[in-house]
Formats: sequence, structure tokens, C-alpha cells
Amino acid sequence: MKKKTVRVIAVAMAVIMAASILVTAITAVAGAAPSQTELDNLKDKQSDLKQQMQDLEAEINSNEYDQFVTSAKKALLDEKVALTQQEIQNITDQIFTYETLISEKEAEVAELEEEQAEQWELYKVRIRAMEENGPISYYAILFGASSFTDMLMRLDTINAVMDYDKLIYDNLIVAQQETEAAKADLEETKAEMEGMKVELQDAEELLITQQTEAAQLLVDLEQDHAAYEQMYDEMVEEQNSIMEEIEKMEEEIRNAGASSVVGTGSFIWPAELQGRITSFFGWRDHPILHVLKYHAGIDIGSLGYGANVVAADGGTVVTSATSSSYGEYVVISHGNGYSTLYAHMSKRLVSKGDTVSQGDVIGIVGSTGLSSGPHLHFEIWSDGDRIDPLNFFSSYEVSPNAW
Repeated sequence: MKKKTVRVIAVAMAVIMAASILVTAITAVAGAAPSQTELDNLKDKQSDLKQQMQDLEAEINSNEYDQFVTSAKKALLDEKVALTQQEIQNITDQIFTYETLISEKEAEVAELEEEQAEQWELYKVRIRAMEENGPISYYAILFGASSFTDMLMRLDTINAVMDYDKLIYDNLIVAQQETEAAKADLEETKAEMEGMKVELQDAEELLITQQTEAAQLLVDLEQDHAAYEQMYDEMVEEQNSIMEEIEKMEEEIRNAGASSVVGTGSFIWPAELQGRITSFFGWRDHPILHVLKYHAGIDIGSLGYGANVVAADGGTVVTSATSSSYGEYVVISHGNGYSTLYAHMSKRLVSKGDTVSQGDVIGIVGSTGLSSGPHLHFEIWSDGDRIDPLNFFSSYEVSPNAW
């Protein structure tokens, strides 16, 4: 009888030690979810973007909208496009986070299944031990005591064995429940990610519609030559005003003796893609107004939405702003008498005061401002005077419809 009791205790002790390790492992796995907070923050941001879009739609649908000048309407439509682009980026970030979470949850499920299997083996060992040793009468163990003290010790042993048996069973149940819960959580996360993929597709289709709507606004305006010429003159006036303001800022920087990055004095193509020249620098016959108009830079088309705009040379960002004519634009001072301007971008990736190196990505090609299609307007200034950017390039492609 004593041998049987010793065996029972030995098995029970092994089980309790393994069970303790199991509980610790389950707790550690359950607590590992660092990406969930990031996902929740992205969802909150998406909700804010949707509210901004609703407010903007209300403004566009208001009675006052029809009274806005074309440039103001275009600015609102550009804002719609920008919000949708932000939502697309937000959804893309969520999908990436979901993929990370799913990877973590799959690892969690695999670990819990392994722990469950180990717990099941421990449970089978306990059952096998009971079968091999035959039925044990706890009363027989107690009545076989040689003294009252021996009986108390045997009672403690019986209680310990019974506690161990219960713990084995309870831990097996916990392991099963934890595994099933993790599997359900994994499937729910996968379903949520698939839902986000549908949202992404819808947002991308909406973006195309909004970009077309914004471009069509200027196409329609071209039919009214008088209104178009007035808008064109306002655009030139605003651009000249912006140039004067930038010249003042650069002069202030020089007078203050502020340190700035000096460029190489040579320029690389301002976009990662080659593109094609669609509009040249200088005086040329305007295709709509059919009169000579001055173009202060070059237009590079055939880039498409989303192409990267790069710094043509190293320098200091003196302006990163939005205007009704240039749209989203950036100006870089190269510290050697040269400055460059990049306009009509969908997104600016640098801020005033930033230093950039030649080739750094500073923005994304778009069609903001007075632009009817995705392209990059690029200007080079030398000591405050605009010069032909093509003087610095020997290899470039020209669109058949360039003007």
C-alpha cells in the first residue's frame, strides 16, 4: 500500500510542476498582442477622415458652392482627392497591421495547440498510472495508519493527490478553451482583413472618380474662353506673388547668415520616372487661348498619379505650401543662387526648413491647383530669375502634343 501511495504522489508531483509551467506559458502567449493598439489608432484615424469627408461634401453640396470661382471649387475637389488618398493609405496600413496580427495569432494558436497536446499527454499519464496501480481505497490508506500522526500525514497525502488530479483536469480544460478562443479570434481577424480589402478597392475606385471630376472642372472651363483667360491671368498673378514672397524669404535667410545646404550646381531629373515634356518654358502659343503666354517652367507628364518627385539638387526647403494655382508645391533653395520649384503634387513630403539631398523624395505627383491631369510643373530660378530647366538636361522625351 505504501508503494502505491508513493507512486501516486510521484505522478501527482510531476503533473503539478508541468501544470504550473503550462499556466505560465498560456498567460505569456495571451498577453502578446502589441499590434492591436496600433490597429485601434488607425481605425480612429479612419473615422476622423470619414468625418472630414462628410463635412467637405456638405460644403460642396451647399448653395454657396455654385457661387465659388473655379479655382476655389478646384481646391475643394483637390481636398476631396487628398482625403481619399489619406484613407487609402490608412486602409493599406490597417491591412499591413492585420497581416502582422494574423501572423502573431497563428503562432499563438500553434503554441497553444502544442501546450494542449502536452497537457493531454500528462492527463493520459495520470489515467494510465491509476489503471496500472488498480483502484486505491482512500479509506484503506487511512485505516492502515500506525498512529494518529501517521493518519494525519496520510490524509494530507490523499488531499494532495486529489488536488493534483483536479488540477490536471482543470488545466486540460483551460488549454482546450484557450486554443478554441485563439482559433476563433484568428478567424475573426482574417474576416476583418478581408473586409478592409473590400474597403480599399472601393476607396481606390472612388479616388479615380474624384480625380476625373476635378479634372473635368477645368476641361469644362476651357469652353468659356473669357472665363478661362481671367482664371489664367489670376493664376499668373498669384504665381508672381508667390515668387516675390519666396525671394524675400531667401533674402532673409542670407541676411540672417543662417546656415543652409549648398547644392552641387548641377541638376538631376526631378521625377523618378522619365515622363515626357508636355509644356515648354517661355513664351509660346497657348493651345486654348491662341495667344502668346509665358510659362515659367516645364510640365512633365506621362508620370501618372503616385509617382515620386525628387529634389533636383541638395538644399534647404524654403516653402512647402498650398496655393490655388500651384496646388501642393515645394521650393528648395540650393544656396548657390539657384532655387527649384515643384508644383501640382498630390502630397508634400517635406516641410519648410528641412534639408534635402539630391535625389531625395520630396512629394508625390498629382493634379492639384489649376491642373487638369497628373503632371509635375518644374521651375529653376537663378538669382531670382526663372530660366529654362531644359538647359540642364541633354536627354528627355517630348510629347507629340507638347506646346
